[in-house]
Amino acid sequence: MVKIAFHNITKQYPGASRPAVDAVTFDVPEGSTCMLVGTSGSGKTTLLRMVNRLIEPSSGEIIIDGTNVLEENPIQLRRRIGYVIQQVGLFPHMTVAENVRVTADIAGGWTRQQLNTRVDELLNLVGLPPDEYRKRFPRQLSGGQQQRVGLARALATDPAILLMDEPFGALDAITRARMQEELMRVQKDVQKTILFVSHDIEEAFKLGNQIAVLSEGKLVQIGSPVELLARPVNDFVRQLVGADSILRQLQYLPVSDALEKQPEAAIQNNVPTFEAHATLLEAMLKLLETNAPGLKVQNNGSSEPLGYITLASINREITQTRTQPAEHIETKL
Repeated sequence: MVKIAFHNITKQYPGASRPAVDAVTFDVPEGSTCMLVGTSGSGKTTLLRMVNRLIEPSSGEIIIDGTNVLEENPIQLRRRIGYVIQQVGLFPHMTVAENVRVTADIAGGWTRQQLNTRVDELLNLVGLPPDEYRKRFPRQLSGGQQQRVGLARALATDPAILLMDEPFGALDAITRARMQEELMRVQKDVQKTILFVSHDIEEAFKLGNQIAVLSEGKLVQIGSPVELLARPVNDFVRQLVGADSILRQLQYLPVSDALEKQPEAAIQNNVPTFEAHATLLEAMLKLLETNAPGLKVQNNGSSEPLGYITLASINREITQTRTQPAEHIETKL
């Protein structure tokens, strides 16, 4: 089911030589995490901010649950969409609890007891024990803890949509990785539709079900990490996502891409089984660890193999992916 639909959306600033966002069309499925990536000035943040009308589009439509956002009251629209930015924006004179509940307080309809309960639920959700953090002030928190509070605040009114504009960009590498893991854990629990701007391809591949690549305001390609790695639409996408990196291919391409249906008889007998959802890297490490000639690949709970994977089949798949020319494929709209 489509949650957010961009229909030929364009933003042209006065005096600019080209649109900041140029006739972009794609759908974001409900419950997915869509990463917006591209070079600086590609239109990622502009596109994101048009969803909650912090920036007004010049033309086109953005449809949420079947309704054009331009037909909604912008204040009411923003109250039902969570928004997380790099600078967090916590109120320094408010406690953590007050910062988390402020959006729900403004929206109204909550009793004080409901607000207090909601704050504790959210602090637990983002890994901040309420008894320890509820009464602290932002200055008493680390950067990563402040980002967790910002995420909790964005979730306070239980919005169906989260907009995230490079929220972890200012964090150190270790804290950034922890926040990425935290977001994946939270998303597994609450299943929001997330639109996430990132300049970090590793982050995009780690977090995203769907990746939209933009360049000079245009949508170049959209697809899953595996689709972008295996079938980049042109050299720009190939270089941006690192499609020529053997390690990245091993990390993300599934074993199903390198199956042998009829391997040598010796490989079919007494070899370890392996899950079909695993990656080529995991399969390669298993082969090296067990010194087995191959792995029997099957779906969980099934006794029938989908096929077999060997070091040779992994090598063939990687070689083929690296040498195939950039080709035109239809973007999934």
